[in-house]
Amino acid sequence: MASVLAIGLRIVFIVLGCVNTATVIYTIATDGHPFRKELLTPWMEATLIDFYINILAIGAWIVYKESNWISAIIWIVLLICLGSITTCGYIVLQFLKLSPQESLQDPIYFVLLSKTKKFGTESKRKLSVASTRVIFSVLGCLMLGTLIYTIASDGSPFRKDVLTPWLSATLVDFYINVVALSVWVAYKESNWMSAVFWIILLICFGSITTCAYIVVQLFHLSSEDHVFLVLFSSRSRSENGYEGTLPRDNFTLD
Repeated sequence: MASVLAIGLRIVFIVLGCVNTATVIYTIATDGHPFRKELLTPWMEATLIDFYINILAIGAWIVYKESNWISAIIWIVLLICLGSITTCGYIVLQFLKLSPQESLQDPIYFVLLSKTKKFGTESKRKLSVASTRVIFSVLGCLMLGTLIYTIASDGSPFRKDVLTPWLSATLVDFYINVVALSVWVAYKESNWMSAVFWIILLICFGSITTCAYIVVQLFHLSSEDHVFLVLFSSRSRSENGYEGTLPRDNFTLD
């Protein structure tokens, strides 16, 4: 079953990466390049803020994953420039690196896990749990403020004139990243009801939900824990014997 999951997710992200690549090529061909001032409408600006907050969350995982800063910087630059094309490419690459045993055992766990941690070397600890909570709380509030301001100043986003070709392409890019984050949420949550709840919030509120979810998960960790433990489900943490992990399940909906 786990092996099927690994193959399935690999195929899904290959397809999604191709979809976004085709979307970008088509939009350039039909609407020109995206670096034009007139494209920066209020809702495009709000969408880009939303998009890049999610990129920051995904980028933080990539920095944790990579064994050296050079490769991490290269991937982050690609992530900033190409968005979910890079997200999909990176995820597929991580699945391809799994050994047969890892694919059978717990593929998502091993995809999330850093190479250095996997091979028993010292884990990376750059930020404290408390400071990471603050960072994502601020980012969530920033996006919430942006959303409220844009609605107040430019009206509803559900208008035909808002949906320009490049905003449509950006939304495709945005929601492919949401798919990646949703897979993580589904892996993290202990039951499908809570997973579906969070995924619906992700679809509706984007990076506000991303930030809120990360902050909630960080409150499951003690101040002495490594921040990277937020990536893993409580089951994976207990099975792999991480010390300092609080013996509490994820928040669930009754």
